[in-house]
Amino acid sequence: MKPSTYYIGVTGIIERIEPIRSECCNQIISIRTVDGVINFILSPGTYVADNVPLRRGMRITSFYDANQPVPLIYPPQYQAAFIARTEPGENIMVAYFDGNLLSSENPLQLNIGSGTRVTTANGQRYTCSIGNNLLMVYYGATTRSIPPQTTPERIIVFC
Repeated sequence: MKPSTYYIGVTGIIERIEPIRSECCNQIISIRTVDGVINFILSPGTYVADNVPLRRGMRITSFYDANQPVPLIYPPQYQAAFIARTEPGENIMVAYFDGNLLSSENPLQLNIGSGTRVTTANGQRYTCSIGNNLLMVYYGATTRSIPPQTTPERIIVFC
């Protein structure tokens, strides 16, 4: 069954990481994007790919659930659902992919190659079919076809 969540990714450079005074386990991460500064709440429920310690100056992509309510403040502030360190020229998408490996939103068709590394969220090798799952996909270039196609470098499966 296809989940009803739709994740939007925002890529930028971390400018600031601060604890939230009244909530000891939460932090605010401010990232600078091409459109300005955006704040993300990092909570214990936020998945940080590879458990990478986040630091100022790091390039990341933070994903939030577009169906969740957000406060009408400036700069914008979202609850981070997923965060991943991002290298220049690398794209990351979090989406539900069907049995044909076509994403449900912002269509992208995956072509799994022999070099594609597939793991679970806790880093274990994943050997089953990746279709019909929520995936974090790391990829480079895509074709200009409709839908665009890519051979991912890495996939994290959220079972």
